[in-house]
Amino acid sequence: MRRGQILAGVLAPIVALTGIGVAILIHRSWWRLTGNAISDLGKVGLHHNWVLNVSLVVSAALAIYYATGLLKEATSTVQKAGIGIFILGLVFLSLIGIFPEGTSPHYYVSWGFFIFASLGFLVAGIGLGLAEEKDLGLFSVVLFAVGWALALWAKNRYPGVAPAEFIGAFGVIIWHYVVMWKKFRGAPRPRG
Repeated sequence: MRRGQILAGVLAPIVALTGIGVAILIHRSWWRLTGNAISDLGKVGLHHNWVLNVSLVVSAALAIYYATGLLKEATSTVQKAGIGIFILGLVFLSLIGIFPEGTSPHYYVSWGFFIFASLGFLVAGIGLGLAEEKDLGLFSVVLFAVGWALALWAKNRYPGVAPAEFIGAFGVIIWHYVVMWKKFRGAPRPRG
């Protein structure tokens, strides 16, 4: 994997979380974690909605660039299928920024991100577990199950969906960084 792809992988979640954090600070007078959706920070017509939307598109582009390198590292069909599904989830992440709340596709692209990104990491993780990384396979299955259980609980517990969205997003981020750590820690130096 190229050095730039690894750097993109490190930066992608940071860009998204920074954009979300800055958007929350800008709109702190009305935005509440338990009463809103993350997408409320980027809705059509909202002053400074670009802070959230641009950060999601840039984060998705960085993550897709990283994941295409990860796809080349995959050693099995199951891993490749999972990473492909994960990339589809990242495409949906970019579409959240392109079609913000207030546009007709927004609801569907939001669900697309959470479903395909988490399903992608589950399948890729199972593929890693079947091939050479049994602990990553088990970790992926447990993270998927616990993440979805907690997200569904939060969705039913709070009037806003932001807690469920954060749980889902952090599940994806945690899996992403764990895979990076396991696969590239102590690996040969990446190509330029």
